[in-house]
Amino acid sequence: MADTFGSPAGGAGDDGMVDGGVVDGGVADGEVTGAAAASAAAEADAAAADAAVAVDPLAQVTAERDEYLDSLRRLQAEFENYKKRVLKQQAEQVARAAASLVDKLLPVLDALDLATDHVGDAETDEAKALVAASGLLQGVLAKEGLERISPLGEEFDPNAHEAVGQVPAAEDAEPTPSGEPRVAQVMRAGYRWHGTVVRPAMVMVEA
Repeated sequence: MADTFGSPAGGAGDDGMVDGGVVDGGVADGEVTGAAAASAAAEADAAAADAAVAVDPLAQVTAERDEYLDSLRRLQAEFENYKKRVLKQQAEQVARAAASLVDKLLPVLDALDLATDHVGDAETDEAKALVAASGLLQGVLAKEGLERISPLGEEFDPNAHEAVGQVPAAEDAEPTPSGEPRVAQVMRAGYRWHGTVVRPAMVMVEA
C-alpha cells in the first residue's frame, strides 16, 4: 500500500519539479531574449544618433565659407559707410572753410565797390586798373560759387534784401505783381554762396 501510493506521489512530485523547471526555464529564456532585443534596439538607436550627428565634410566647409563671406560682406559694408562718412565730413569742413574765407573777403569787395563808385576820372590808368582788379576778383569768386546780389529795380525780396529806408516812387511807377515795393537804390551789395544768402543786400525801396 505504501509503495503503491508512494510511487505515484513520488512521480507526481517529480513531474511537478520537471514541470516547474520547464516553466522556470521558459521564463528565463524569455527574459534573456527580451534583454538582447532591447540591447540591440539601443545599439541601433545609438548608431542612428551617431549617423545623424555626423556632418558631411563638404557641407561643413560650405557652411564655413558662407559664414566667412557674410562676415566679409558686413566688413565691406561697414568700410564703405566709414568712407562715405569721412568724405562727407571732409566736404563739410572744406565748405565751412570756404564760407569763412568768403565772409572775410566781403569787406574787401565792399571797399572795391566803394572805390570804383567814387573814382574821379574813369579813363585814368589808376581807375582802369582798379576796375579791372575788382572785376577779376569778382569773376574768380563767381566761378567758385559766389553770387552778387544787386537788385536795383527789382521787387523787394525779404529773403535776400534788407530795407533800410524808403524813397518816393515815381508818379508813373507801376506796382509789382507781388505787391512788394520796388528797390530804388542799392546801398550795399549782398552775396549768395552756393545758393545760400550769406549777406542780404542793403537797399532803399519805393514808398
